[in-house]
Amino acid sequence: MRVLVTGATGFIGGNLARALVDRGYEVRALVRPGSRTLTIDGTGDGTGVQPVAGDILDRESVRRALQGCQGVFHCAAAYTFWSRDPAQVYRTNVEGTRVVLEAALQAGVDKAVYTSTVSTIGLPREGLGTEDTPVSPDKLAGHYKKSKHLAELVALGLAQRGLPLVVVNPTAPVGPCDVRPTPTGKVVLDFMLGRIPAYVNTGMNLVDVADVATGHILALERGQAGQRYLLGHRNVTLKEVFQMLQAVCGRRAPRFRAPFWMAMAAGYADSVAEGWLLRREPRIPLEGLRVAMHPMYVSCQKAVDNLGLPQSPVEPALERAVRWFKDNGYADQD
Repeated sequence: MRVLVTGATGFIGGNLARALVDRGYEVRALVRPGSRTLTIDGTGDGTGVQPVAGDILDRESVRRALQGCQGVFHCAAAYTFWSRDPAQVYRTNVEGTRVVLEAALQAGVDKAVYTSTVSTIGLPREGLGTEDTPVSPDKLAGHYKKSKHLAELVALGLAQRGLPLVVVNPTAPVGPCDVRPTPTGKVVLDFMLGRIPAYVNTGMNLVDVADVATGHILALERGQAGQRYLLGHRNVTLKEVFQMLQAVCGRRAPRFRAPFWMAMAAGYADSVAEGWLLRREPRIPLEGLRVAMHPMYVSCQKAVDNLGLPQSPVEPALERAVRWFKDNGYADQD
């Protein structure tokens, strides 16, 4: 089966493209000219990932890339908690999703999988969030969450128009090939570099990125059109993440728990110094802090029961992430 993957030069898309090759799929990757292809380099001599020049906002290039494909995975997104141009986040996440999935509908693909996020899942006052927990759009913190919520609505709207689409909602994946890195990967890298003096009282659902990649493939093969599936595994506090990283890196985990008011004050100062004066991404993005105010604890049982989503231990995934950052020079930063 021939499939198109968008976002294959990114974290989830790159791991997905490699997993698809390993399972015998013929894989095309829509790649913007000039993009780093570290995630898909060395995937075969004609039997691996085939890069195709294009852009998710360019309808004609997407149409060409989809020719002859029976399936599409739309993983490309602007996954960031800070941007000089927030409008570009919406263009990429919302309009890019519309372009790719409308082209998939017109091409008549057998199946489409859209990569959403745990951020579009509602969180109840008590218990765990699930695919059925409603979310209040006015309570979504920041442009990333809001744009992904709008993009998911676009995707589900196209499913109602006849596109055989499955939505997957990854939680917080960790592992190799986190080239940007993602906000979760940045936590790992900042810990490695000794940049985290304290922690805040928050938590997340952590998952091996290899399981997320497998979950995408299972969604294509077994997922029910029009359904959403959370792809995750273990609910952990941020303190527990640092304790696991301590065991991997040998660097002591921070012991001081900063109250949110203190973290927000540091974030505002960093935003002025880094974001406004130096015009670069702050080390403490305010949007990320606002997201962290509410632990993202969810249940992924639906994907386990209906798709067969694997539940690999997260400690080895953290170890692979650390090793990849070291092997690729990320740990050599000042």
